[in-house]
Amino acid sequence: MSASSGTVLRTVDLGKEYRLYDSPRQRLASLLTGRASYRSQWALRGVTFELRRGQCMGVVGDNGAGKSTLLKLIAGTLKPSTGSLAQLGRVTAILELGAGFHPEFSGRDNLFFGGSLIGIGQAQMLKLQDSIIEFSELGDAIDRPVKTYSSGMTVRLAFALVTAVEPDVLIVDEALAVGDQHFQKKCVERIEAFRGNGCTILFCSHSLYHVRQLCDVALWLDGGKQRLWGPTERVLAGYESHVREQNQKDKATPRPVPGASPAPGAVTALDAERRGAIVSVDVAKLGPGEPPLLEGPDLKVTVVARLADDEQPTMGVMLEQAHGVGITVAATHADGSAPVRGPDGLWRATVTFPGLPLHSGEYVLSAYLADSQGLVIYDEWLHCTVFGWEFASLVPGLVQLPHHWT
Repeated sequence: MSASSGTVLRTVDLGKEYRLYDSPRQRLASLLTGRASYRSQWALRGVTFELRRGQCMGVVGDNGAGKSTLLKLIAGTLKPSTGSLAQLGRVTAILELGAGFHPEFSGRDNLFFGGSLIGIGQAQMLKLQDSIIEFSELGDAIDRPVKTYSSGMTVRLAFALVTAVEPDVLIVDEALAVGDQHFQKKCVERIEAFRGNGCTILFCSHSLYHVRQLCDVALWLDGGKQRLWGPTERVLAGYESHVREQNQKDKATPRPVPGASPAPGAVTALDAERRGAIVSVDVAKLGPGEPPLLEGPDLKVTVVARLADDEQPTMGVMLEQAHGVGITVAATHADGSAPVRGPDGLWRATVTFPGLPLHSGEYVLSAYLADSQGLVIYDEWLHCTVFGWEFASLVPGLVQLPHHWT
């Protein structure tokens, strides 16, 4: 693999096997006699993909699917059992942030200690330490022992350290929730800047929203095996179908409670670590009943939110069937629109779905508040409104699509 080809990372039939023995004695006997007496446990098998410079790949799958194993193989902390792995340039992994820090050392000492582990020598660290400390926002705390840090302070220092030098390949494992929302936004902006400069990114997350926003391609792992790799939407469509099937098998899944709000208290104030909060979600023309019936024909949803600063936010609304089948999402940043700030300081946006084409049934609304790019979620009200809808048609299906006969 050469730099001129544009390919930065390639795996072919990559696999990781763990050999399980029933006892230490059995392991020793196997080593002495050369006879295989173990059971094979494949954490990963048959993974093949190729990434070019500047691409971002999302890695999705259920717990235990092999996602973390794949990332550790690429990061070099594990060795593959089968297949091949080729990569160009510097690889940086944002995995277990702060796990390598020594609690008795100061934050500054840990920069030199941790930096040496990821290939940053003392001379280079002397040049980088000021910018790292500034990004971490630790101030004078940098000279205190790490054991006195909160968990948020530790991961902020760790993130600032591992991203101090721009890599050729960046591995991110569920690390978009670093510290408070202010610092989380800084982290996302730094990752986006890396990508804009041509860094190739592997992003592992259970947040399909972020995978859609950030990734060009996606890889779906299932039980350690590669189920699908390709354009993000095609892969996520297959994975979401799989998730719905699993949910249908789970008889214990509770139904959403009409009118329930997961953000009590958000109407009056913001705590110190929240940049924004949804104040209310209002659906026009909801009649009486349980659930209330939408007195159509339009579905009109108004979201009101409070922000801690003057940043223009993104607001989004998701519409689903009551039993969890997603129908559509509308978001201001994606539609080229923007919330409006009123004299009371609150931000408002209203989305209207005219002539609602859904067939009769029960439906659920969720609302989201995010930063101006729609990447950092400040607040979410999941399944906050359940409503009924009656459509004047007897034909089966979910939605009445525009059509004509010839």
